[in-house]
Amino acid sequence: MTEPEWLVAGRVGRPHGLDGSFHLTQGRPERLSDEHPVRIGERETSLERLAGTADRPIVRLALAHNREELAPLRGQELLVPRAAIPPLEEDEWYATDLEGLRVSDGERPVGVVRTLLALPSCEVLEVERDGDGDLLVPLVSDAVRSVDLEAGSIDIDLAFLGEA
Repeated sequence: MTEPEWLVAGRVGRPHGLDGSFHLTQGRPERLSDEHPVRIGERETSLERLAGTADRPIVRLALAHNREELAPLRGQELLVPRAAIPPLEEDEWYATDLEGLRVSDGERPVGVVRTLLALPSCEVLEVERDGDGDLLVPLVSDAVRSVDLEAGSIDIDLAFLGEA
């Protein structure tokens, strides 16, 4: 499985002020830096401002200097180069790397990862199953035995999840 070159840092939210600044929604502001380019759609640009707080970041890009220039960007993903982000620790993964992986319990197929959800208690894999409804799998060692990005698979324990 190939890794995407760009990772999501958030989405362009509502404007903040008149200078093209905006609230970053679904944000990962720690991924942003004025030292690296950012991409929005097919356009590469640079970061001119990163303010606010980690919970409510405010961003301005070089390609939008007023509300009118910002308007068509609203709702779009703001991407950063994977190479610009510090490496992950062992047993950590980017959500984009997990999406689409096959999920099984040993040899028993379970489904495919649709997305990674951040819940208050932990992150969970949303696994799409054929005809059985979606399955939420918490990213804890009791539920997830192994993740193999190269093989494109995740081994889980259905008995721990009450599904066996």
